[in-house]
Amino acid sequence: MCLTDGQSAQDLARWLPQRSRRQLHRRDIFRKSKHGWRDTDLFSQPTYCCVCAQHILQGAFCDCCGLRVNEGCLKKADKRFQCKEIMLKSDTRAPDAMPHHWIRGNVPLCSYCVVCKQQCGTKPKLCDYRCIWCQKTVHDECMKNSLKNEKCDFGEFKNLIIPPGYITSINQMRKNKKTDYEVKTVHDECMKNSLKNEKCDFGEFKNLIIPPGYITSINQMRKNKKTDYEVLASKFGKQWTPLIILANSRSGTNMGEGLLGEFKILLNPVQVFDVTKTPPVKALQLCTLLPCHSARVLVCGGDGTVGWVLDAVDEMKIKGQEKYIPQVAVLPLGTGNDLSNTLGWGTGYAGEIPVAQVLRNVMEADGIKLDRWKVQVTNKGYYNLRKPKEFTMNNYFSIGPDALMALNFHAHREKAPSLFSSRILNKAVYLFYGTKDCLVQECKDLNKKVELELDGERVELPNLEGIIVLNIGYWGGGCRLWEGMGDETYPLARHDDGLLEVVGVYGSFHCAQIQVKLANPFRIGQAHTVRLILKCSMMPMQVDGEPWAQGPCTVTITHKTHASMLYFSGEQTDDDISSASDQEDVKEAEYSDEDVQT
Repeated sequence: MCLTDGQSAQDLARWLPQRSRRQLHRRDIFRKSKHGWRDTDLFSQPTYCCVCAQHILQGAFCDCCGLRVNEGCLKKADKRFQCKEIMLKSDTRAPDAMPHHWIRGNVPLCSYCVVCKQQCGTKPKLCDYRCIWCQKTVHDECMKNSLKNEKCDFGEFKNLIIPPGYITSINQMRKNKKTDYEVKTVHDECMKNSLKNEKCDFGEFKNLIIPPGYITSINQMRKNKKTDYEVLASKFGKQWTPLIILANSRSGTNMGEGLLGEFKILLNPVQVFDVTKTPPVKALQLCTLLPCHSARVLVCGGDGTVGWVLDAVDEMKIKGQEKYIPQVAVLPLGTGNDLSNTLGWGTGYAGEIPVAQVLRNVMEADGIKLDRWKVQVTNKGYYNLRKPKEFTMNNYFSIGPDALMALNFHAHREKAPSLFSSRILNKAVYLFYGTKDCLVQECKDLNKKVELELDGERVELPNLEGIIVLNIGYWGGGCRLWEGMGDETYPLARHDDGLLEVVGVYGSFHCAQIQVKLANPFRIGQAHTVRLILKCSMMPMQVDGEPWAQGPCTVTITHKTHASMLYFSGEQTDDDISSASDQEDVKEAEYSDEDVQT
């Protein structure tokens, strides 16, 4: 369109306000709707509008129930179709009794009819049905009245889903709880012949007194609460382990945002939280509405997000909610992810397996313990009145070249965060700073600047540039640092034995050699308590990838607590396999030596 033409300019002037009005109208529908509508410029599979049944390339879809509509049919779809109910409208039904919720068309690829067992969605039109809870599909011609009224069993992931009926029952219990709080009683000492039928007002200090009846009601309510929870849980079976999703929508080049919608489709939307909008401390309170020791949590994010969630779990312990503490699994997003790699969940998720398989892995995972450590940094100086800085460590603490690379990386990412959205680019930046430090050697002569104590005993250090204190098996994005390679293999490092592994590196080039399996670190030892004294100058330090520049200080690392985690044995890297085989070789050699001696 040429803007020099007067008529064309007028058309453009009219078209722009119309488009902006349409956008505002669509956003207004999105805001008021009970559906989780989202725009898309191109659907990933052949798609048909659920209202007009026309083939569409772009439009809107609900990330809870999966409805897909054309822009012009959005308002009609919003009024005509109901989204997933997180609660039942009536509490007359049993918590586990709910009919199927069928929606027509756009069934998943390679889905099969529950009646005739033939593939669904093969016709080039809006056809066939899918239940948005159990994900079962059925042909148009196979849909019978019996199926429409059939009770939904929530399908393959029934042991992970919190049914709407359960939420309704909990809500009703809360209403009853509020009524119980309003019970009033009469004291024995106030009960005289003339006052038998008169209500006691507790006198002048009635606003300060806790009536005995209130305490009685609370105790009774607690007993009833325990009984009701057990009754509710028994209806779903002993295998019911409801799953709470805590996803960081900003992790992994915003992949977390897409995962939120996929989990809402497979689970109850009330179980899915974006931690950037609902902090883990608030989201985990859902665990207190579930049976004791039944909940599981899947954290979708990097090691930093996992640490954030584990801190929230520690707050539950402080509040006296130990019996509601969940077991934590990890879906790693972003770079690094050494903790998730240690727990068998891999180094990073990029959509290589479907979300349904992720849920299956969570169901198969086993519970383990993870040591968590307190890192206390006390600045030196006679006039230092500041409180010591405290960190919680899950992965590792380090001082030296790797902390320097992390510090430089974070400084530049804060200046231009949009440039650091690619894993390959991030690793390239780390490589640049590592190469630079090889030439400059900013951390040289570390052994002259620090003193190291393991369990109270001072350790003499060689000419090192860095010290790394490990709690987990992996370091530096997938390198097994403690075990090493070749003839110098050591026993596998454990994350639940209350011991820290301490190693040294000779510089950035040595770190690079270790990561490509061309060298081993300098192993200093294992300890329950580590104390490091920085005597002079500024040095880079980091705890779990959070770096800072530190002056003279004393760093003390002591055991803090354990975290309940989920370990998935299906994800094994080449390092895991080689380490396991090395350990078997060592054991066989030991047994053969014993045989020779005998």
